[in-house]
Amino acid sequence: MSSGSILILGGIAGLTIFIGLPVGRLRNPAPRLKAFLNATAIGVLIFLLWDVLTNGWQPVEDALSAAQDSKGTWMHFVGLAATFAVCLSVGLVGLVYYDRWMSNRAGRGKAKFGPGAAAVDEFVAKADAARIHGADALSPAKRVAFFIALGIGLHNFSEGLAIGQSAAKGEISLALMLIIGFGLHNATEGFGIVAPLAAEEGRPSWAFLAAMGLIGGGPTFVGTLIGQSFVNNAVFIGFLALAAGSILYVVVQLLHVAHKLGFREVLMWGLLVGLFAGFATDLVIKAAGV
Repeated sequence: MSSGSILILGGIAGLTIFIGLPVGRLRNPAPRLKAFLNATAIGVLIFLLWDVLTNGWQPVEDALSAAQDSKGTWMHFVGLAATFAVCLSVGLVGLVYYDRWMSNRAGRGKAKFGPGAAAVDEFVAKADAARIHGADALSPAKRVAFFIALGIGLHNFSEGLAIGQSAAKGEISLALMLIIGFGLHNATEGFGIVAPLAAEEGRPSWAFLAAMGLIGGGPTFVGTLIGQSFVNNAVFIGFLALAAGSILYVVVQLLHVAHKLGFREVLMWGLLVGLFAGFATDLVIKAAGV
């Protein structure tokens, strides 16, 4: 199979994320359904968090074992461990400050001034408002959806690296199995992106859903492209750690939403459904021996 065919299939594996996105346009879902959708998204993301942390930390442990057995260097181990720690910190804490910055910037753009002569601050506020696009102008629920898509995108980039690396080694059957497994897996991730939107009265536009799909699924194609020609453990670990930090941030936000919605029994059932969905799709990947 040609490298072009692998790239196309890798892109398709990422774009299956669009399958779950239309759920975000449900009209006025019942409170219990909102709680269930939110809880299921939490379950899917908790599985992803475990999966990402496990895969991201394993090379660090391997480097430690190699250093102890004199088959590797301690410098290599320290470098990988530092990469994991820094990227995890940036992915988690960095989003807190980024979210606050976006909220403050959007607030300045909406500032109101009384009648009378125009002040310099008014012109500054209007200029800021004119520059507010994308994530800056999103509602809280859409910002959470954006962060979910961002975290999943970082995760899917590492999946694309795995597909590309398998193809580069000539293991085409393994690459195809990974494409099938990741494609099934991404179909559940699309649902996780839009679950927070169920709490909003208005429906998200198709353009917004398309943008979230590209942010979450597009990196699979990019990772496949890079993985066929370049593979680096530090890059692999870095993207997984960034994904883990951002996913953990989002899980905390969604748990807060779940607390406000109530329905504890629904929360637990939704968590189970999300976790089982994650494990079920992961079995396909494990069948490839990965």
